[in-house]
Amino acid sequence: MFPLNIETQLGHIWLNVFYVVIGFGFGFALERAGFGNARVLAAQFYLRDMRVLKVMFTAIVTAMLLVFWGSQLGIVDYRALFINPTHLWPGIVGGVIFGAGFVVGGYCPGTAIVSMATLKLDGALFIVGLALGMFVFGETVEHFRAFWDSSGFLGEVTLMDWLGLSTGVVVLAVVAMALAMFWAAEKVERYFASRTRQDP
Repeated sequence: MFPLNIETQLGHIWLNVFYVVIGFGFGFALERAGFGNARVLAAQFYLRDMRVLKVMFTAIVTAMLLVFWGSQLGIVDYRALFINPTHLWPGIVGGVIFGAGFVVGGYCPGTAIVSMATLKLDGALFIVGLALGMFVFGETVEHFRAFWDSSGFLGEVTLMDWLGLSTGVVVLAVVAMALAMFWAAEKVERYFASRTRQDP
């Protein structure tokens, strides 16, 4: 039954090989989706190219359905899955910082690595900035650890807990929301792309 203890199954060396293969596959998928190009990613914020929303939301919904049906069929032990605890205010602050960096730099950490791997200078510079930011955070985190650890701490919260609904209803609602967002994204994309072509 899943999740498996891969290190026990494969051993430490093969576990690292497994991580490299998964990482390479993820990077390859990002590059094939065009996410190694800052212009493609930045176009999301100008509503001209919504492929970031489409690809990422497709991945989220696919994973959700696999976990749900795996759990229903007895293949996945849902209780054994790790749920990242919710820290509300640190999450909001981090999201704002992340979003600002994404808009200004045109990359998130994963796509920046893909860009650097394909020898793009802007991706490499973004990674340098990312490393600098990680260093500064590591050196200053003790000054705001109380905010980081305790502010808005809600523990392990799922949509089912938050909404007070059954898992099946929440899964159906998320799928319906995703389909509506895909439809709306196509409309928005066509509208803003046509306006861009008309601009002198």
